[in-house]
Amino acid sequence: MDVKKKANAPENKFAAGIFSLRSYTPIPFVILMLVFAEMTAESFIIGLLLVLVGEAFRFGGVRWAGSETRTTGTVGGAFLIISGPFAYVRNPLYVGNIFIYVGIGVMSMALFPWLHIVAFLWFVFQYIMIVSEEEKYLSRQYGEAYQEYCDRVPRFIPRLTPYRNSAVVQPPLNNKAGLRSEMRSLQAIVIVIILLVARALWLPKVPL
Repeated sequence: MDVKKKANAPENKFAAGIFSLRSYTPIPFVILMLVFAEMTAESFIIGLLLVLVGEAFRFGGVRWAGSETRTTGTVGGAFLIISGPFAYVRNPLYVGNIFIYVGIGVMSMALFPWLHIVAFLWFVFQYIMIVSEEEKYLSRQYGEAYQEYCDRVPRFIPRLTPYRNSAVVQPPLNNKAGLRSEMRSLQAIVIVIILLVARALWLPKVPL
């Protein structure tokens, strides 16, 4: 193993495994939400608003991070991004994901509130594990600049004012690349919403 690969090797294999599977862990929850959905007009509207808030976090992040958000191997990044939503919270994509998952759950009202609680706790646990691994890489890669960023910007709860550090080089803002990177997530969200609406309109509720 060369020096670069050794430096980027995961320290926590469990966290690295969750990172590589993070696109698939929502599937069991989505299936349960579709099977046991009890959607109402009110739950649909509230859930959709939460999904839109989550997608705003995500798209704001991928406009800067681009295709690196689609990494499925080891954690890493070519830049220490502190622009856009990263100036307010260190993990805007994960914050956005939690809003989206909660929004879909509220929309479906499946097994409320127990499925929502379990799903929320799972995804918080998942992202804490993933972030702990990512932070080790970023700390090694960017040293004091990343430590200062961590000291000033929270992991998951956004601060009120943007963090600034002109010494940290940023990638160019690229809306087109961000949209291309985000297209798969947008398609998945739309498909799930369509399935939930179809489920509410044409299929009977599943008795418990």
